[in-house]
Amino acid sequence: QVQLVESGGGLVQAGGSLRLSCAASGRTFSAYAMGWFRQAPGKEREFVAAISWSGCSTYYADSVKGRLTISRDNAKNTVYLQMNSLNPEDTAVYYCAAGTSRFYGTSRADFGSWGQGTQVTVSS
Repeated sequence: QVQLVESGGGLVQAGGSLRLSCAASGRTFSAYAMGWFRQAPGKEREFVAAISWSGCSTYYADSVKGRLTISRDNAKNTVYLQMNSLNPEDTAVYYCAAGTSRFYGTSRADFGSWGQGTQVTVSS
């Protein structure tokens, strides 16, 4: 089992930036892919971005391409989500998740462990 703790959420104005971090423990970090999901009030949890075990391969939801960047530091057991050009539609609780294998998927079933989430609020 993997334990995940997110940080870095907060309130930001439209057009601003935030950087989320997710610290992992409990399993060899480089053995699995990582992902970020988000859930807005009244909506289903949706895929945002994923990264392979090595960090060489990434994938993004169309709604965030060009604005959000996922990265990882295997030496620090941490995955990041750099968020630029934020808009109010990005307001949600953001969750990091550990994949069930080295290579990522984009559905919730491809991820076996979840963090508690961190709130991101973008004001207009």
